[in-house]
Amino acid sequence: MTAHEDLDQGLLSPVRVGTAVEEATGDRAWLQAMLDAEAALARAQARLGAVPEGAARVISEHARAGRMDLRALALAGRETANPVVGLVQALAALVAEADPAAAEFVHRGSTSQDILDTGAMLVASRALEPTLADLNRAAAALASLAADHRDTPMAGRTLALHAVPVTFGLKAAGWRSLVLDSVERLDRVRDSGLPVSLGGAAGTLAGYLEYARLDGAVGAQGPGEYLDRLVDAYARETGLARPVLPWHALRTPLADLAGALGHTAAGLGKFAADVQVMVRTEVGEVAEPAPAGRGASSAMPHKRNPVLATMIRSAALQVPVLAAGLTQCLTTEDERSAGAWHAEWLLLREILRLVGGAARTAAELAEGLTVHPERMRANLDLTNGQIISERISAVLTPRLGKAAAKALLTRASVLSDRDRLPLRTVLASLPELDGVLDPDELAGLLDPMGYLGVAGPLVDRALRDRKADLA
Repeated sequence: MTAHEDLDQGLLSPVRVGTAVEEATGDRAWLQAMLDAEAALARAQARLGAVPEGAARVISEHARAGRMDLRALALAGRETANPVVGLVQALAALVAEADPAAAEFVHRGSTSQDILDTGAMLVASRALEPTLADLNRAAAALASLAADHRDTPMAGRTLALHAVPVTFGLKAAGWRSLVLDSVERLDRVRDSGLPVSLGGAAGTLAGYLEYARLDGAVGAQGPGEYLDRLVDAYARETGLARPVLPWHALRTPLADLAGALGHTAAGLGKFAADVQVMVRTEVGEVAEPAPAGRGASSAMPHKRNPVLATMIRSAALQVPVLAAGLTQCLTTEDERSAGAWHAEWLLLREILRLVGGAARTAAELAEGLTVHPERMRANLDLTNGQIISERISAVLTPRLGKAAAKALLTRASVLSDRDRLPLRTVLASLPELDGVLDPDELAGLLDPMGYLGVAGPLVDRALRDRKADLA
């Protein structure tokens, strides 16, 4: 292995190693996407008679990343601050070997930003495919968990402490809802928010138009009609959207993509953070799938660390920061930025990698999560019935008055904690409740299963009204 071949093998980013999105966003994938942009441009111009069809065919045939020296192109980029100049020279040389005349039509009328931005949109589109597939896998698995545990009671926790009973089904339905929110956002961006870039040197498309005029391709329809047809043809050739305006300095497509990816990472992070709480030794309400060797500690043989949730959370903590960097690049000067445009490339790639890796990991976690209802029930009983104090207070309010009922339940909870007694026992001993609550009523009120609100119907509604697109 040469010195440069081991620069980034994912050693410090385990969440995306070995995933489909890693390959879809690597240097060679970016190079191929830019070559695809060049080839699509030649074909689009050929549709309009501005490039000979034979030349466009030869250009497309030779636009292959495997035929180029990736490292040499990267090093050449230091001299031009972007990789496209060297790419164009390399592509023209390859085309010239087969057809010298066709080489004259490589990058005809174009500019580096058109090719790199269109390539970036192609990379994003290709990276979103496995990401969305994995998000839909996760949503399907979470739907099964929600349905299976619709009525499985557990302690709801607020500010880290037991609050009131909930169900695990409702928690899983909430995770799924976040995943589906992300799917909707990414679908919207993928379907209409990833446009071709076609602006020429300064966003006027003058170069494209001038070459077409010299070649007699503009014709009687005039420059405006020709350029509309060119943008349409380019969009069809690439499968990307058609922009209203050239967006060299109008970076909304990247900001929108960053926002959708940031939401996705954060939503998956919520799932991971909850799992991390629930797998704790003293909680034990769920367990990650643990094939042999996974989660092993280098020092403690007994440990099986929650590595899937940990990797997802690591991505969730990084992506919003990177997404903010992409959004910041909206603040750009002139018709092409000296630095802001260049700053976007690695940010975009890393966000796509991290979110794609997190989605893949979330699907594995959701599909393999083991639920322990018995531990959930045991944890419900840890407060000796105090988890139902809100209900008792509500029942006593019309009988004793709001302030008196709250004061009584507060005092009873303190006594329950101090003397380690069930809340039921403490309440039964209070003279203020003589003739107010009989023992049978009190026992029924303290049953956690009787204080789940509409958790079950909410699960039903979520599963009925929010169906994942599993196509």
